[in-house]
Amino acid sequence: MKTLNNAPSCPDEIFPRPEPETLSGKIEKMVDELPMPHVTLTEIVEKIGAEGLLVLSVVLSVVFLVPVSIPGVSTVFGVAILLVGVSRLRSRELRVPARIAARRLPSERLQVALRKSLGCFRKIEKISKPQRMRRLASTESALIFNNLCFILSAILLMMPFGFVPFSNTLPAVALICLALGMMQQDGLTILWGHLCNAFTLVYFGFLIAGGGWSLSRLGGLM
Repeated sequence: MKTLNNAPSCPDEIFPRPEPETLSGKIEKMVDELPMPHVTLTEIVEKIGAEGLLVLSVVLSVVFLVPVSIPGVSTVFGVAILLVGVSRLRSRELRVPARIAARRLPSERLQVALRKSLGCFRKIEKISKPQRMRRLASTESALIFNNLCFILSAILLMMPFGFVPFSNTLPAVALICLALGMMQQDGLTILWGHLCNAFTLVYFGFLIAGGGWSLSRLGGLM
């Protein structure tokens, strides 16, 4: 049998392996496949499939990276993300109330918002690196603390400050950083998530204090 002396030693030289699909690529594909004219949380979960709760959380958070005005989105997505955090903390399966899971959202407006947000998400995605500062991601106490902070981010996302700039964006960035960090065992990205949470709390504190001061001034003038 004749052999080829110039044959490549590695089959990959003939058939190179495809680059692994990024999370942003998967989200973009899911966005393109959303059913029309409406979509429910149940259908979004089915599209994500076996990717996991943290991937679901990222998908639901991405839409808040840009200002959106889609009725019901912050409530439906916020509750779902909150329940993801509770499920992870208790090591249970995700259970969403039927009323929330079946709430219909306008697919076209959701697609527009998600596509606008993907550019911001890709920048965050590039920051995360696997196995960096692992102690902040892998120890039992770190897991509990990170999941509690994840729940806090979801609660902050649902706070009634939707008309205020960055009120949804800051907790959404925190959620994405925490989710990516936990997925990749990247303590530094998790730390960024904690810092975003802290900044959100300070920001909301100023909003509440400013609102109280304005009401007191208004009461003094009456």
